[in-house]
Formats: sequence, C-alpha cells, structure tokens
Amino acid sequence: MLNMPSIAVIGGSGFYDMPGLENARDEAVETPFGAPSDEIRVGTLDGVPVAFLPRHGRGHRIPPVAVNSRANIWALKTLGVRWILSVSAVGSMREHIHPLDVVVPDQLVDHTRHRKLTFFDDPGLVVHVGMGKPFSQKLSAIAADAAEAAGGTVHRGGSYLCIEGPQFSSQGESELYRSWGMDIIGMTAIPEARLAREAEICYAVLAMVTDYDVWHESEQDVSAELVIQNLARNTVLSQDTVREAVPNIAACDSECECATALETAIVTAPDAVDRALVDRYQLLVGKYLGQSSGK
Repeated sequence: MLNMPSIAVIGGSGFYDMPGLENARDEAVETPFGAPSDEIRVGTLDGVPVAFLPRHGRGHRIPPVAVNSRANIWALKTLGVRWILSVSAVGSMREHIHPLDVVVPDQLVDHTRHRKLTFFDDPGLVVHVGMGKPFSQKLSAIAADAAEAAGGTVHRGGSYLCIEGPQFSSQGESELYRSWGMDIIGMTAIPEARLAREAEICYAVLAMVTDYDVWHESEQDVSAELVIQNLARNTVLSQDTVREAVPNIAACDSECECATALETAIVTAPDAVDRALVDRYQLLVGKYLGQSSGK
C-alpha cells in the first residue's frame, strides 16, 4: 500500500497536474468545511509519496475568491501532509524582477476583503497563531535552491501582496502597492498561508512571475492572455523545480517552528473551552486539548 504523503504541492494557474507521479490514485476527502477544490492526487515522485491538489480545480473552474482554502488545507492535513509547496502565478512590482523569473517570498501582506481567514471563528476556542514569518524559512530555502537547480532566475525573499481579485489592478492601485514596498502581487497566498500555520503545516510559495502588473511604462499590461502565455512558458520550470525540491524536503530531519504553531496560541482557559469545538477540530488541537468527548 502506498504510504501517506507528508509533502503536498498546490498547483496554481497553469499547473493542473503533476507529470511523473507514479502509482497515482485520486482521493476524495471530506472536511467540516465542504469539498476541496478537486480530488487530491496521491502518488510517488521519484519514490517519495506526494499529494497534488489543483487550487482552481482541474480545468480552472474556481476563481480566487471562491477557492475553499479551509477545505483544501484540512484535507491535506487529513492525509498526513506536513509540508506544502504552493506554486502561484504573480505579477512583478519591481523593475529587476522580470517576467519568467521565480520569487520565493519571505513576507506577506493581506489586501483581501471577503475570505475565510481562520479555522477558529467560533466562540469557545480562541486561537492566535504568530504570522511574523508567514512562510516556512526551511521550506523556502529548499524551494529557492530547487528553482536555481532547475535553471530558473530566482529572487530569494520579497513581499507578496495578496489582493482580492478576480480583476487585475488599476494603474492607481499598482502605483500605490509599489509605494508600500511590495515586490510581487497575486491572489491566492491568503488565506492559504494563515490556514497552513493554524494547521501546523510548513508552507512556502514558489511564485512564477508572468507580468509587470500595470505600472510599467514600456511593458505590456497584465491580462489573462499574457498570464496564460507566460505560464505556459514557465510550466516546465515549475514542474522541474518541484521534482528537484521533493527529495530534499523528504530528507529534512525535522520541520521548522510551523509544526508547533498552536503550542502557545490557544488562549481560551481550559475550563472555558467548548468541548464540541475540540471534537470538531480534533485534527488540529487534539494533541494540546486532549481527546474528543467520545460522543
């Protein structure tokens, strides 16, 4: 029987399948938050168990604002995933970050408006995880090394601005974001990064640059057509990067601090915790709050 995967890849725009995945099977995972974006494909990549989930569904059916990230992260946690490498299309906000480059960001700014940002939104179990370093430093280093080994031009670090979408920015917005010091712009790292932290999963973004948004005076403005064209050009690089990264992730002897994010984050007094919520979130909080009530 195939071992359960500790590594998952979430594929963004243009990345709907994972070539080279052997002995693959599709898992339909039920969650308290509904269905994930699609069935999760589980197999082995060069002998390493890996799970793959297309964020927007196969065929790109789901817009950014409608991605059920709580179901996606919960489903991956259910399968035993401890590391998530998120492959995402982004725009560049900086002259030196060119289309077809790769960015592995180390900071994240949330400019979304209507998304479910937490698993813990019910009274009776209050959780405040730290997000000072929103991405796993260990996994980010592995991803950057892998992208370089695959032949990419890689920028280590930078601030990812996540906007609501699905529309692209106006010129005024684009210039505003540049004045904030943003380096890349996308639509999907929120709430994935927040939810992965609450699930104690190490999470990093492999950001594939497709355009200069709309601020650049001499370059083509972002459009769906341009994004798709450049994603197609970057498909092989993203797939090769994942293949380079997977054995190095598997070789890690320990996770980073993400793996204990809830240890000091639960602030509700033990005698005030709603045990029904402990039942519901046993997958996440069981090791800290004990077993469920047994109902």
